Amino acid sequence: RGFAKRKMLAAAKRLISSAPSSIGMVAGRCMSSWAPSKFRVKGAESFGALDDMLDNDKVKTWVKSYAELMEPEFIHVCDGSEEENKYILDSLVHSGTFIKLNEKLRPNSYLARSDPADVARVEKQTYICSENQRDAGPLNNWHEPESMRQTLKDLYKGCMKGRTMYIIPYSMGPLGSHISHIGVEITDSAYVVANMRIMSRMGKGALDVLGTDGDFVPGVHSVGHPLGPKQPEKAWPCNADNKYIVHFPETREIMSYGSGYGGNALLGKKCFALRIASTMARDEGWLAEHMLILSLTNPEGKKKYIAAAYPSACGKTNLAMLEPTIPGWKVECIGDDIAWMKFDKDGTLRAINPEAGFFGVAPGTSMHTNPNAMRSASGNSIFTNVALTPDGDVWWEGMTKEAPQRLTSWLGREWTPESGVDAAHPNARFTAPANQCPIIGDEWEDPAGVPISAIIFGGRRSDTVPLVYESFDWNHGTFLGTVCSSETTAAAEGKRGVLRNDPFAMKPFCGYNIGDYFQHWISLGQKHGSKGNLPRIFYTNWFRKNEAGKFIWPGFGENSRVLRWIFDRADGVDNAEETAIGALFGYLKTICTCSLGSFCLICSLGYVPTVESMDISSLSLSNEEMKELLKVDRERWLEEVENYKRFYDKDLEGVVPKAIYEQLDLLRDRLSKA
Repeated sequence: RGFAKRKMLAAAKRLISSAPSSIGMVAGRCMSSWAPSKFRVKGAESFGALDDMLDNDKVKTWVKSYAELMEPEFIHVCDGSEEENKYILDSLVHSGTFIKLNEKLRPNSYLARSDPADVARVEKQTYICSENQRDAGPLNNWHEPESMRQTLKDLYKGCMKGRTMYIIPYSMGPLGSHISHIGVEITDSAYVVANMRIMSRMGKGALDVLGTDGDFVPGVHSVGHPLGPKQPEKAWPCNADNKYIVHFPETREIMSYGSGYGGNALLGKKCFALRIASTMARDEGWLAEHMLILSLTNPEGKKKYIAAAYPSACGKTNLAMLEPTIPGWKVECIGDDIAWMKFDKDGTLRAINPEAGFFGVAPGTSMHTNPNAMRSASGNSIFTNVALTPDGDVWWEGMTKEAPQRLTSWLGREWTPESGVDAAHPNARFTAPANQCPIIGDEWEDPAGVPISAIIFGGRRSDTVPLVYESFDWNHGTFLGTVCSSETTAAAEGKRGVLRNDPFAMKPFCGYNIGDYFQHWISLGQKHGSKGNLPRIFYTNWFRKNEAGKFIWPGFGENSRVLRWIFDRADGVDNAEETAIGALFGYLKTICTCSLGSFCLICSLGYVPTVESMDISSLSLSNEEMKELLKVDRERWLEEVENYKRFYDKDLEGVVPKAIYEQLDLLRDRLSKA
């Protein structure tokens, strides 16, 4: 053991000697304590030095108060530089949190393995601590704010002993955009620093935008694992049995404790960009949504922008980075997960992607399902809870047709195809810079945002819901958002494969009463609808199955055929047929030849479509399969209406606004008269 210790110290000395003279190391500690001296101070002992690092008095006062409470050994103000990033990454390798991947196969990329008890969002421990319980609504866990503050204060007391407190200034959205907002996160996790550098515009640029008196969203995070004088760091520090992810809407504060994983710790993501931002949007008249943004260009060079909301792991990233199969059409990615949208003076809804990277679900992602996501993560990326190949690359289920014969699983164990368990965790993730996406649009960092022509809602439904249909108007489109439903996935804790309602794909992310959120959408339509620029609203379902339990629609790149129809509808092309649930695309006339049966409901309810509205000539789909994809079964839809009503009355406790109930009644009437 003495030889091993001398060898380790010699290696540390070599690393130190290779660093710039301004870099230091705390003996016996993780190299995450390294930092340029001008951005680091010794704990709470040198607060005067923070005055030189931070110009904003509100930030300084806030940081000092938490430094006194948490008692870190060092304070590090992140500048976002390449030099800083290199030493953060080195520190994570040194501590065992990161494994450096094969530089030739996956340059400048790393693998992290979390604690098995810290692998996903923890919705049961996520709280909205509004002053009034009613403001949290039926879908959020509410807790009285002052007692929660005391609970967190007790947990935070001394929680960073022996650790480095990192101060992360960041911009959600392009620097200086009127749609963007600044946040500052306090954390004791170098893993968070490395990921936030990819996922946001982090560092000096954000501080410059913030200025001396700018407002910011404060976020406090700790893994809840203080270190004693000689206590070694864990590869994945966390407090698995004591997790809190807490939001205070009135003061726009975020506090997190115990988890080091994903959105529990990267506070700019779901906590700020959705839960807190949704309350800001309500108060200020804009939208913060769980939506991708893409641009679609037709062969004539005309471009339209589409935003789309899907629950996690329902193909949203695949759609955002889609490669069209129809000749002459082009898709470009603006964002894959979150959209902030504000109306301009002309009443046009303009959107930005507030994030700077992709935090994508790895399992199921492949060169077949999403080649552009694979290319985005080809280097300069972080992989969490995936498997490791013998040659130092990553692998996960669905990445290749055949699994490798030997791997190291996400648990660090030897794995073979006969092991009987997944090699990667179902919620394994990749963190990759958005600017590495081969189809990232030139406009993705336009501070003015992009004009949205269409909004899509969707979910994972094996029956009942057609492939695609369009709402009649904005209120009806808002209604479609309220009835989004999908099978649960590994992105959240709980059982998989259970159907759950997920309105607007915001159930885990809306920071206030969901009924008020519905009304906010209705009110925005009333306010801006007179200008005639509201986006059209659609609903899609790629996941309808046949009697054998197989998906009918081929999906992936073939979804461009549906996007083309949406593009044409947004462009004013009359190529749809009115039905009881909305307008469907114009293929139906060619296959609806009978005079009886539920499928004829489609033809009896409105517009006769044109055959040319969606090119499916090269698909190996039979007429019967297309009928099933587009089928509107009257009896099943009447049952669906009653399910919606139960959801509104029971799960949402009757907070749904009158305008949405009116849409439900209209749907019931249309179905009853068909």
